[in-house]
Amino acid sequence: MTTTTAAQTTPPPRQKLSDIFSKDEIAALTKRSDVMGCYAVLFTWAVIALTFAALARWPHPWTWLVALLILGGRQLSLAILMHDASHGTLFKTRRLNDIVGDICGAAIGVELRRYRVHHQAHHARTGTYADTDRSLSAPFPTTRAGLARKFLRDLSGVSGVKREFGLLLMHLGLIRWTVASDVERLPQSERRWFDYPRALARNMWKTALFHATLVGVLAASGHAWLYLAWIAAYLSTYSLFMRIRSMAEHACTEESTDMLRNTRSTRAGLLARATVAPLRVNHHIEHHLMPAVPYFRLAGMHRTLCQRVWVAPSPGYLDVLRIVSAGQKRPV
Repeated sequence: MTTTTAAQTTPPPRQKLSDIFSKDEIAALTKRSDVMGCYAVLFTWAVIALTFAALARWPHPWTWLVALLILGGRQLSLAILMHDASHGTLFKTRRLNDIVGDICGAAIGVELRRYRVHHQAHHARTGTYADTDRSLSAPFPTTRAGLARKFLRDLSGVSGVKREFGLLLMHLGLIRWTVASDVERLPQSERRWFDYPRALARNMWKTALFHATLVGVLAASGHAWLYLAWIAAYLSTYSLFMRIRSMAEHACTEESTDMLRNTRSTRAGLLARATVAPLRVNHHIEHHLMPAVPYFRLAGMHRTLCQRVWVAPSPGYLDVLRIVSAGQKRPV
């Protein structure tokens, strides 16, 4: 029989930034850039536009496959742009972050204002049972067969349709808003029939405007059918890439309030950066350690942490898939 000591049951404390970086280093790392923010936004939309153009020019099944991979990766890039804007790190001013973050969020059906509240709670409670994103990592590890079934649901569109149905219920005010997989019903006794369409219009008008604009632009180019590629990617590859990114960040990490233990950074090559890890989102320990650091400084911050032996060498995404499919479910 083993004896559990108090030291073993007490979660390690959060590391102090002052133990890791000097004030000057923190100031340099958190310096934002409108130029780099514009570059990230324009590059993402340029790749989307070029993908549409290539698909219109060569509408071959193989081109469709490549287009779905690229568009799903760029849709995730839009999600990360919105995420960075919610932290105020994409641009120097709050107003510009809010405007661009709202546009990028509308493209993937997420409202910046509600996402910011949810995500700030995730940062404040990471590694605890009150973490608003806990349901995304709690099911792991699973078996290889279980992981394969999840991926099949993603690529077949089942996960995407389920996600959209959940968003509809949130927009109607029937369940509490979240980007995790929790479902919490909201009381309806005080609501009247006209409250539902009013809530739907208030919560969905930005997304509806984006889709109308996208269809209009594609129709004006003579290729309105390209909109099907956007929807197909959103319901398939985007779902898959989101799942892999989420698993890499927190699944099968320690139950701890120390962000160096409850979060994972992942090594990302060119293919990963084009799909599951746009905008250096793979440097997730660094992001949790200092959320005010803009995306283009995360890699340098990671190198410094490695040099000072605060973090171990990062696993690759294939390593993460092996970890989360190890087949032994961790106690909840």
